[in-house]
Amino acid sequence: MKKILFSMLLFFSLGIGSTFAQNVDEEISLIQEAFGMDKKMIVQEVLQLSEAKAAAFWPIYEAYETERRGLSRERIKIINDYMNQYSNIGEAEADNLAVRTLKNDQELAKLHLKYYKKFKKGVSALDATKFLQLDTYIHNTIRNAVQQELPFIDEFK
Repeated sequence: MKKILFSMLLFFSLGIGSTFAQNVDEEISLIQEAFGMDKKMIVQEVLQLSEAKAAAFWPIYEAYETERRGLSRERIKIINDYMNQYSNIGEAEADNLAVRTLKNDQELAKLHLKYYKKFKKGVSALDATKFLQLDTYIHNTIRNAVQQELPFIDEFK
């Protein structure tokens, strides 16, 4: 199952490079819309919820995704800013990017905790943990794929 998920996510994440276009917000919206449908199918496949649990789970999931998309949008903007600055980044720019990235990571962790509690109440601790495990896997897979494409600071000086 992980190999299939990884392949799907890798295929999607390779498309993220196009977000570094002139109209970043428009590109982000298109990617998030397409990925949102794919992600939901992955979640359905992995969780295999009963009808009763699905009725409780999906409204919570939609609320979670709405909040998560805001954090993902900010993450992509940070990456875009990095791509525009990395070849001549100074102390102030590096600090700004690092602080924004760390804050974004903290906000995602807070979001996971907030929604873990809601999922646990709505379905079960086991299903909530399974979702959290899957969501973390998805985020890490995409981040790793993107990270492999990003140059290190001073790499091309």
